[in-house]
Amino acid sequence: MTSVHEAAPPAKPMSWAMLSRALAVPLILALVCFLPAVIAAQPGTGVRDTAYWLQLVLTCYAGTRLATMILSTRRRLLQGVFWMFVYIAMGVAPFAQAVIGQTPTPVVGPRSDLVTAVALILVGCAAFDLGALLASRRPLRRRDAVRSGGGPAVAHRMRLRLLVLLAFAASGYYIVKLGGPAVFFTSRQEISASVAASGVVSGRSNVGSAFLKGFGTVPALLALLFFTRRLVTSRRARRSPSTVLVWAGLTGLNAIVNNPFSNARYWFLTVLVSLLFTAFPSSAAMYRSVLAAGVVGALVLFPYADRFRYDSAGYRPVESSSVFEPLATKDYDQTVMFANTITWVDTRGHTYGRQLAGSALFFVPRSAWSGKPEDTGVRVGQWMGMSMTNLSAPLWTELWVDFGAPGMAGAFLLIGYAAARTDRRYARAVSRDGPGPGSVLAVTVPLIAGYTFILLRGPLLQAAGKPAVAALCLLLVTSFRSRAGRRPH
Repeated sequence: MTSVHEAAPPAKPMSWAMLSRALAVPLILALVCFLPAVIAAQPGTGVRDTAYWLQLVLTCYAGTRLATMILSTRRRLLQGVFWMFVYIAMGVAPFAQAVIGQTPTPVVGPRSDLVTAVALILVGCAAFDLGALLASRRPLRRRDAVRSGGGPAVAHRMRLRLLVLLAFAASGYYIVKLGGPAVFFTSRQEISASVAASGVVSGRSNVGSAFLKGFGTVPALLALLFFTRRLVTSRRARRSPSTVLVWAGLTGLNAIVNNPFSNARYWFLTVLVSLLFTAFPSSAAMYRSVLAAGVVGALVLFPYADRFRYDSAGYRPVESSSVFEPLATKDYDQTVMFANTITWVDTRGHTYGRQLAGSALFFVPRSAWSGKPEDTGVRVGQWMGMSMTNLSAPLWTELWVDFGAPGMAGAFLLIGYAAARTDRRYARAVSRDGPGPGSVLAVTVPLIAGYTFILLRGPLLQAAGKPAVAALCLLLVTSFRSRAGRRPH
């Protein structure tokens, strides 16, 4: 018999499996049933035709997949961000537009093109899911160190120091070129004016501007991510004053060049998401919080987050009587722009890789390539007669323009496959037996996850510059160590 004086055993903490079961029903009901029902009950002039019902199906499908990502026992960064974007930008927001009867950009073609656009988005999502399913059935194999003579990609210690020097030099030049730190705390309009006055923009070419902004912001962010990773995973690094001082300096540098005042909302979202996933690499709670809070933030805060796009004279606050009205009148034009692009392609045909070639060769100036394609969103906007042509061209649109429905479906199947494989490799990289503090994959995947919003939103030509700079920086620091040798990080 247990003595009355014997201490009771400590209570076991609730496991995530038990907690996930408790949250599963309300989460799925909220994303798949409650929110779509609330939107459907909003007053509006929308027509409840085939486009409406297809949009409802897409919203519920994406909500189910997002709930699956949140409740999963594995952290699936790339897949989770993909479904969060689809649920918000291609699901909830267009559904609100269908109900209210307003769109941020006019639909210039027949209603049937909007039906086709929503159906093709569904096809792309299904292909992405199929690719992820195929990847899950193929086991990961560790590289044979003896046969290959190499190991996992890690950041070389000396090359990482070179990246830090590059970050301070490039960002310092960026700050001086634009007139000092103060301009970075004004507005994006002021930044654009400073870039134009710096002399790096020539004629119709924005290559100089892309490289100035890319090298001014990306190396600083990557260096900060690598040092954050070291501090989080290495006790020795936390005890090193030099490492802590470099991290503090990089934090201050990023506060200047990567703050939300002078940068696009999607880029600051990249900075925030990549930092959170790097600082909390093994936290299931952080992963799920980012996905869940991201939905709330995108629906409630994002339409109002362009406060720093213009100066005080050019800013026009949003006035609405409903929380869903900004979804119908601001920002989320992805579905309607896909419909407009379908109409545009019907008048001139597919481009068979030309638009993607322009994005891949973004660094070639127009003076050397007179026929270089413009942004897909810009070209469609000009064809529509829009005065403001900074319009989105979601990845579905870019693939459709070049390759039609079969090429788009095939591309999304490959993207889903690659995303699922990368998520599994990332899970191994941040595990205890992973490559350690200098893991390149543990830093790269959070950065890609954050930048996924920009890649999915498009246009790709606008989005190509910073990934290219990031790739150059990663090539600079990456080393493949032998498993039997010492770690170079």
